[in-house]
Amino acid sequence: MILSDTRILEEINKKTIVIVPYDRKFLGSNSYDVHLGKCLAKYKDEVLDAKKHNTIEYFDIPAEGFVLQPHVFYLGVTEEYTETHAHVPFLEGKSSTGRLGIDIHATAGKGDVGFCGNWTLEISVKQPVRIYPGMPIGQLIYFPVEGDIEIKYNNKKDAKYSHQPNKPVESMMWKNVF
Repeated sequence: MILSDTRILEEINKKTIVIVPYDRKFLGSNSYDVHLGKCLAKYKDEVLDAKKHNTIEYFDIPAEGFVLQPHVFYLGVTEEYTETHAHVPFLEGKSSTGRLGIDIHATAGKGDVGFCGNWTLEISVKQPVRIYPGMPIGQLIYFPVEGDIEIKYNNKKDAKYSHQPNKPVESMMWKNVF
């Protein structure tokens, strides 16, 4: 079951859902629209290694926009900082974004109860497309949780992506033991 707009508003008032900045006009009937932050990143190396800390280089999207290229993997970030203390947040693309051929996540659309931070976007495109800082990029939907949560994500000692900043965060796969 997905939370409706009135339920999302109730949870915002109870502070179990936090969205900063928040604007009521971006609340849909069962989702909240998020926007592209001004910072993008690309990996420095062409070949990535799952056991290595692959570093990224940051750059800002200029006001006149930036053209994303196919076959290039970009990391972006939402303008919005969010906290979700009692629900499972899912980040999905907007239909308008998808119709431009922009994918905003490869696999990481689900957050955890207790996630606090800006969302890193895993961006790829089907053809060249110009993007702009602040453009609508996705939407958050919230699912209730059945049962008690033993340890929320923001309280886990090994939470690799807790308190993400307002810039993209590279893969932390290298911190796993395998």
